[in-house]
Amino acid sequence: MVRYSDELIDEIRSSNDIVDVISQYVTLKRSGRNFFGLCPFHKEKSPSFSVSPDKQIFHCFGCGVGGNVIHFISKIENLDFRETLEFLAERSGIELPTSENEQFNKRQFLKDKVLKINEATAQFYHENLYKPSAKPAQDYVKLRKLNNTTLKSFLIGYSGKYNELYKFLKQQGFSDEEILASSLVNKNDRGQFIDRFRNRLMIPIMDIRGKVIAFGGRVLDKSLPKYINSPENIVYSKGRNLFGLNVAKKGNLDKIVIVEGYMDAISLYQRGITNVVASLGTALTEAQGRLLRKYAGQVIISYDSDAAGQAATMRGLEILKNLGCDVRILQMDDGKDPDEYVIKYGSGRFNLLIEKAISLVEFKIKVIKNKYNLENTNDKIKFLQEIAKILLNVESQIELEIQIDNISRDYGISKEAIYAEVNKIKYVNKKEEEEKEKKVKPRIVRKEEKNIDEATIRRENVIIYLLINGDNKNREIIKNNISKEDFKYPLNIKIINKIYDFIEEGKDINNVLDSMSDEDQDIINHLTKIMADDYEITDIDKCIEDIINSYNKERIIKRKNEILLNLDQDLDETTRKDLEKELSTIILKISKMK
Repeated sequence: MVRYSDELIDEIRSSNDIVDVISQYVTLKRSGRNFFGLCPFHKEKSPSFSVSPDKQIFHCFGCGVGGNVIHFISKIENLDFRETLEFLAERSGIELPTSENEQFNKRQFLKDKVLKINEATAQFYHENLYKPSAKPAQDYVKLRKLNNTTLKSFLIGYSGKYNELYKFLKQQGFSDEEILASSLVNKNDRGQFIDRFRNRLMIPIMDIRGKVIAFGGRVLDKSLPKYINSPENIVYSKGRNLFGLNVAKKGNLDKIVIVEGYMDAISLYQRGITNVVASLGTALTEAQGRLLRKYAGQVIISYDSDAAGQAATMRGLEILKNLGCDVRILQMDDGKDPDEYVIKYGSGRFNLLIEKAISLVEFKIKVIKNKYNLENTNDKIKFLQEIAKILLNVESQIELEIQIDNISRDYGISKEAIYAEVNKIKYVNKKEEEEKEKKVKPRIVRKEEKNIDEATIRRENVIIYLLINGDNKNREIIKNNISKEDFKYPLNIKIINKIYDFIEEGKDINNVLDSMSDEDQDIINHLTKIMADDYEITDIDKCIEDIINSYNKERIIKRKNEILLNLDQDLDETTRKDLEKELSTIILKISKMK
């Protein structure tokens, strides 16, 4: 029987969005960041079944069942692991290997070849850029003020006027089938092979691992189309990747700026704004949104200021907001796009725009304001009614008060009138909102929990939550200070063993659920509960420090008790003095910890 590789399993899982899949079985309604519905695995009248689009997990707060999309299909369709993968692969159009004697199935073999073709092509185009025949591209690079470091960082190149690439790839030993699968060469009706990109500045598109998966070609004269991009193919899905993320992730990603075009991202990067990526087309997808949320605390959209750019901004904002991102909008007071702006005014002024980026609420209100003449009474009433609906979704009371203060000042509407309109909508929606509220059943205490206090289990849960959702720096801090042996709750012991193994093997912790089978259902349920819970952590570094300190204190107290027990025994004078000295030191440490 063929064994499916970890890469293939990951591709199958990531190609089946959990909300899309579960929606085929359960009626889901969005509430905040997640979706809720009636659990299909036990009878209930109030929805306690939660599906998280950004974490790609489900968890029922009623019966406790949970997992990822693979676990859901396995349970709902009563399929084993292999059957589940086949079910999901067919759903997403992924071909599975059919013969155990093949080292790679045909599709995987072709994918590997196409990636090698892309890598060779990127180098070929990049080397072309420095040849005398590339003068049009060299002139364009000078015009865009791109330096050599930037050209090499992004492997920018040049495709010649003739069919040079096809000949080069054939010389490298690639077959016609492999070359055509790369979408870099087309075959016409007469059987001739024609390079897709000719006389263009070439920009390789790389995935998060730095593998070249596609290309963008920018015209060097006034001909159209201005850009030609690789079509989606065996290695490239534009909705699942972001241009420049492989470079941006190496720096500080507290904030990440997303722009529309390759040149915007490249130009900003050269001028020191390295936390920048570009969407591959104006329509931001949920998959791209999940990538952004994974790598950055705050996402700032900086699309072009024209009508199309504004429309794209609004679509992107809704996607990011629904994924739970802290999203802001960068407002440029001049210049059509970020590239033009940063060249004209410099990185310092662009960084100020990043700092002043407005919230989703502020942006929506500005858009609404453009629809109405606020000098007209009826328009002003309609404006108030629309902004009240927006304010209704502001969860933070402090933010609500600030927004209402700003609206009152900027638009000449009394705070009392705004509050009254918001409260009126709240009153109308109250019954419906109450029905949507999930009712959490009391947590069932397991046999193995009876001798473990609730605080200990919660602390262990928080550690696991931080390991899964944290960055590599914090993971190392936790692992270096808290050992597997420190855990007491049996399910958490099994989970921490798996997580620490993943860290040591350099695997992605986010895939830890994939390593669990049906036999691990108790562990899966507990882990998805941890991932689904909200621990209200406002300062991650302080939280980790406090947890480590609590363990250190427990270790010291445990040692103190061991010494006290030993001192009750018959000891020689030297041993007794050594223990009493250690005890004095420990008591002093404990006093300082209080």
